[in-house]
Amino acid sequence: MFDLWGIQNGSERALGRVIDKFSAYVCTVIRNTAGDSLSHEDVEELASDVFLALWNNADKIRGDNLKAYLGRIAHNSALNRLRQITESLPLDDETVSESDLIGEVISNEEREAVRSAVMEMNSPDREIFLRYYYNAEPVKVVAEGTGLTEAAVKHRLSRGREKLRARIVKEGCYE
Repeated sequence: MFDLWGIQNGSERALGRVIDKFSAYVCTVIRNTAGDSLSHEDVEELASDVFLALWNNADKIRGDNLKAYLGRIAHNSALNRLRQITESLPLDDETVSESDLIGEVISNEEREAVRSAVMEMNSPDREIFLRYYYNAEPVKVVAEGTGLTEAAVKHRLSRGREKLRARIVKEGCYE
């Protein structure tokens, strides 16, 4: 509580103590939320953003559970970053290069439907989709990174694509 009071009164020293005490926790929350979808640098950047948010909004924080506040900000920051990643997620069977992802043109409604559906996937499937489609990692690399067989990764990708298509059709984005 004392450190929060110090931060609310503009003490950079108090902020430093909070960073020292909670940086590992904040990074863990980010990694647990995002899985392997974010690089080490992305995790560090998001952690910095969490502490910047604390500094900028300290006067609005009520109560004495600073750890819970930081955990919620870290979790939401990771989800927001994952949403940014999935905005142009394609639905084809072939590996897509990064330039193809950038050049993909879909309507905002379609993009939101895909993003929402991917974000609602369970953690292993979401990680597989992001690694395969966004990071353009080969199935073999995705399998090694997730501890699954190549056949299991292909099966999850196929099943996930069908679920995405069904949801998007149901929402009226495609005929």
